Amino acid sequence: MDKIKLVENLFVKKENIPVFSVGDTVKVLVKIPEGDKFRIHPFEGTVIETRGEGMAASFTVRKMSYGEGVERTFPLYASTIEGIELVKKGRVKRARLYYLRGRIGKATKIEEQKAGNEK
Repeated sequence: MDKIKLVENLFVKKENIPVFSVGDTVKVLVKIPEGDKFRIHPFEGTVIETRGEGMAASFTVRKMSYGEGVERTFPLYASTIEGIELVKKGRVKRARLYYLRGRIGKATKIEEQKAGNEK
């Protein structure tokens, strides 16, 4: 095995990461520093892309905030992420959901995956 992968395997073990994919709605709990304390701020939206593997893995979450689309890219194993909660599974046929950027309102809805319909 590659030496880099051996070192990565020591750090990749983070327990609070569920299995999610593109199209799922997730709630990312982000630690935000305020003075000498940290507060937890939830960022809930649809995963529009995942990229990388191992320590370099990251994912992009898109949400609508007061009529504006907000996208945020998170490194999967960042120390600023307190946890990730899977809200609902989405059923999509694409690996990247960039087409959501041009849509407004109900056109951005993604069909929910049923319990017996898993891939």
